[in-house]
Amino acid sequence: MSENWKRCTKAVHGGTRRSQYGELSEAIFLTQGFDYPNAEAAEARFEQAGPDEFIYARYGNPTVAMFEDRIAGLEGMEAAFATASGMAAVNGALTALVAAGDHVVAARALFGSCLYILEEILPRFGVEVTFVDGTDLDQWRAAIRLGTRLVVFEAVSNPTLEVIDTRAVADIAHAAGALVVVDNVFTTPVFSRAVEMGADLVVYSATKHIDGQGRCLGGVILGPRDIVRGPVETYMKHTGGAISPFNAWIMLKGLETLDLRVRAQTRGARILAQALEGRAGLARVLYPGLTSHPQHALFPQGGTVFSIDVAGGQAAAFRFLNALKIWKISNNLGDAKSIITHPATTTHQRLPEAAKTHLGITPGLLRLSVGLEDPQDLLDDLERALQRV
Repeated sequence: MSENWKRCTKAVHGGTRRSQYGELSEAIFLTQGFDYPNAEAAEARFEQAGPDEFIYARYGNPTVAMFEDRIAGLEGMEAAFATASGMAAVNGALTALVAAGDHVVAARALFGSCLYILEEILPRFGVEVTFVDGTDLDQWRAAIRLGTRLVVFEAVSNPTLEVIDTRAVADIAHAAGALVVVDNVFTTPVFSRAVEMGADLVVYSATKHIDGQGRCLGGVILGPRDIVRGPVETYMKHTGGAISPFNAWIMLKGLETLDLRVRAQTRGARILAQALEGRAGLARVLYPGLTSHPQHALFPQGGTVFSIDVAGGQAAAFRFLNALKIWKISNNLGDAKSIITHPATTTHQRLPEAAKTHLGITPGLLRLSVGLEDPQDLLDDLERALQRV
């Protein structure tokens, strides 16, 4: 890949491998195994496989390698390992790098399944986990200590859209010798500046914006080659969390249109958030792209997702949801279709009430992922639903 290519060119051409047929669209190699010309070649490949030599689909595959190389180039990382889902990426990035006795510091505002790994799984195996409020740098300073192994947070939290100062937290973590793991799903590869801000590892749920059309699951872990092709690859290939070649092909083709889709969706999200801010029936509108957002300066682009808090609690929020015609009630995001979610009863249902209150996940909170429909149609739909509140 040319280092001089711009982002959109990398998204279309990066990492491409061609067969002897010279196909224009990248090929799907639906094979779990590979044929060796002789026994000596098999032995040599198991000892040290070359960059275009493969052993088993759980270890690597030509289609998967194209996706990994392409997104690593987009993110500005040395290497990537594609996983079966976004949660496989989060679990792999964390579990591959910690051992009994290690200390991890994490932002408290995390997706429910991420919290499960940090609160239930890692402590079960002797890993100490400390939680902090992600936007409070003093809490990070107090929690991170010499010997802390990992620092973990979402660049933009789900679903309250707090934006963490990645550069400041990375500086604190690196001073103590800790690695920084950032879940970048809301920022997307289009707006990501994770590398220049000090992130060591970045994880994505490719199920979201990278696919962008709600077709399949996938994830990816990106970082330095010695980590991704060292402990991360070793852990993932032995525990079975690798992506399927077909899903990798879907993600690979999704990268071609990622920039166009995300920028259009972000434009729509900004239009809607600005139109709804201050409306009767809404207690608050949360969107980093609004100047009223407390961390607006950290992520002025805003992204494709915003949240609203419907006055009147869950009953009013449900009336609002049930009055919508275009918006789809679902728990995904980053789709071409606009999706709305009630976190308190779905994605964050299992959080204790005290934790929901602390995080600002109120009974009236709704998370809106803006799709590719006309923003005026989406706004009309929301305004009609507001009349039911």
